[in-house]
Amino acid sequence: MDNITNATVKSGPYVSPLNRLKLYSPDEWETFTLEYVHSFVDSKFQKVEKLGGAGDMGRDVIVYDKNNPDIWDNYQCKHYQHSLTPSNVWIEFGKLIYYTFTKEFSAPRKYFFVAPQGVGTKLSNLLKKPDDIRKTLIEKWDEKCKALITKKEKINLDDSLLTYIKNFDFSIFDYITPHDIIEQHRKTRYFIARFGGGLPARPEPDNITEEHLPIESEYLNKLLEAYIDYTKEHIDTLYHLTDEELIEHYKDSRVEFFSAESLKNFTRDSLPAGEFEKLQDEIHSGIKNLIRKSYPNGYDRVLDVIDRAKLLPLDNHPVSSKLTMRDKGGICHQLANDKESIRWVKK
Repeated sequence: MDNITNATVKSGPYVSPLNRLKLYSPDEWETFTLEYVHSFVDSKFQKVEKLGGAGDMGRDVIVYDKNNPDIWDNYQCKHYQHSLTPSNVWIEFGKLIYYTFTKEFSAPRKYFFVAPQGVGTKLSNLLKKPDDIRKTLIEKWDEKCKALITKKEKINLDDSLLTYIKNFDFSIFDYITPHDIIEQHRKTRYFIARFGGGLPARPEPDNITEEHLPIESEYLNKLLEAYIDYTKEHIDTLYHLTDEELIEHYKDSRVEFFSAESLKNFTRDSLPAGEFEKLQDEIHSGIKNLIRKSYPNGYDRVLDVIDRAKLLPLDNHPVSSKLTMRDKGGICHQLANDKESIRWVKK
């Protein structure tokens, strides 16, 4: 091998996303397709389900209207070591015809074939000619569909089923190229985890308003408890702080909290679900024993715990390259925002 680099030694030669698709198992391909479909679905109005497996009746990943489940699209995952040919899909035409004929479900609005090796020329041409699909399906029914749609019985092409085929809209069938799938998948939170390439630039946190927001109420209440425990004086609200050190600490704490909130949003946009929660768990694990220790007051506990959090090595987390000291402190305040995770003042 020529041009061996440090990256090559660590990870092996670069494999392009298109070539990685060809290495997926059938199950991985269905999961990848599910991720792809999620990238353009309007979750307010639509729902996505992965049905692939025994009993799916020829439906793999479907998108349907929440208000009207009869409006739906099908993404049929076909995993072969070659481009799809008409011979690979006659049974899929047959299943959809039969199960919509028997009213197991309505006919979809669109039906897409998705395959890691794409669609071959013959199938591509066929899908552009709905009348040819209908004509050839009728001709090939006994060979390609009759005994293969269900193991329970043979499906004969009787007059009623034949009439249904003749009136069926075969223009709903289409395909999506691997290149188009990759480009759309690139917009998802799953792309970097699958194909690498590094995290994008992290946006700056939003400006902090002087007025407290509902999302920070719990950790601020706990900070107020810690300050009262420290000063041994009554303080009505954090707005009434007079001690300069505590005012500075309170302001720093809000900066840290909103920095961590910004990191949370960035992580959830850039990586699969649950990765930020794993980071919170790591930090919580690293500070638990310190929280349990005895302190003269809650404020001293806050200072020690957050200082420890800022020293924790978190290099193995996928978002570590974007992690700042403020984020680590802010995650402590996020954990305190949970009523049970952290209390600065022991009751």
